[in-house]
Amino acid sequence: MTSLVDMPCHQERPSLLSASSGYENYRGFLNLLYVILALGSCRLVLENILQYGLLVEFDWPLRFIQDPTNWPSVLLILLVNCFIIFEFVLQLKLSHTLILNSKAKNKWICLQFLNFITILIFPAAYVYYRQPNPVGAFIAVCIYSIVFLKLFSYVHINHRCRQALIEKKNDSHESTNVSKHPVVYPNNLTYKNLYYFMFAPTLCYELNFPRSPRIRIRFIIRRCGEILVLLSLQYCLGQQWILPILRTLDRPLNQYSALQNIERLLRLALPNHLLWLILFYVYFHSTLNLLAELLCFGDRLFYRDWWNATDLYEFWNRWNTSVHDFCKRHVYKPLVDHYGFNKLIGSLVVFAISAFFHEYLISVPLRMVRPWSFLAMMVQVPMGFAVRLVRSESKTYGNVAVWISLILIQPIAILLYIQDLFYRDFVKDKS
Repeated sequence: MTSLVDMPCHQERPSLLSASSGYENYRGFLNLLYVILALGSCRLVLENILQYGLLVEFDWPLRFIQDPTNWPSVLLILLVNCFIIFEFVLQLKLSHTLILNSKAKNKWICLQFLNFITILIFPAAYVYYRQPNPVGAFIAVCIYSIVFLKLFSYVHINHRCRQALIEKKNDSHESTNVSKHPVVYPNNLTYKNLYYFMFAPTLCYELNFPRSPRIRIRFIIRRCGEILVLLSLQYCLGQQWILPILRTLDRPLNQYSALQNIERLLRLALPNHLLWLILFYVYFHSTLNLLAELLCFGDRLFYRDWWNATDLYEFWNRWNTSVHDFCKRHVYKPLVDHYGFNKLIGSLVVFAISAFFHEYLISVPLRMVRPWSFLAMMVQVPMGFAVRLVRSESKTYGNVAVWISLILIQPIAILLYIQDLFYRDFVKDKS
């Protein structure tokens, strides 16, 4: 009776923000964060325009067409077909392994190695002597690197198919029953099959890729709109926000105080990371999904939830699924399973190869060999161990440590490259 008279409204309950409450719906706070970021970004935009004026050049497409230094990059991109076709011819020759003697077989294999080496050397030499626009050269070098990795996978899988054919086995896992009429080796050795793989959003070759049933026009329009809008935003942010910061570098970094260098690093970190996030979405989501839709390519898992990574190794496993699958399939597993290396050596080799290509993609377009991107990658090996120690205390701390490393490592490398460009293009000219 007493409980009905005093109308009880209390019970033993924790506060919602306490860990023991089990409450997880913080969508309102996320919306508040969006509002704060939008207001802060608007203030930064207005402050930037008032300080520097409008720096964005909207006539860049016309200038790109008129600037003759851009066209060598277009020619360089077209020339990559020579290496693709040459490798295709070699695969046709090697498909006759059963009737070839070992001397003839070794000749075609040697030509394969020569083709792979030339794919990496040729664009570097071309860019060095023709000196095209660095942006166009970067795109061309990216395409050559992708073609290199794709052809490596193409050669590896076709080699496995030949070995299975020689041993009279029919257990090739690449010939999966994903279609009514699966392709089997050597019927896959056609220009159509090869160039489908060249344009497909993957680095790992299969004789039969999973296919989607149809092309969705609305999906294509949305992806094209995203690419157009976000690339324009990226261009504007780069010219209006990042270039003014870099132009303040009027002397080498060692002539600034430590506090000045830290302040410039922090000023550069935010816009650089914002552009990096936009680039991730444009390439890994919009562009790769657009290619997949046009080619009816079924596997659309181009990235995993890297934003939830609690250490750097998790991040690199989730950040770029295509590269991760390539390294695991064609580098790590052969080293560990076939050649008997331990897992640590296999992981270090994968990191070293990734570091090489990161440096290759920067040094060749800039026409200067520097170790900064390579070191930025390799330093993440010991940093990964340190982040794992932090994660042992809390996964939240580990995730925060991953974000801090991602935000700060890139601006440090950018500042070092800008310093080297300053020495090359300004100091030498004055001397």
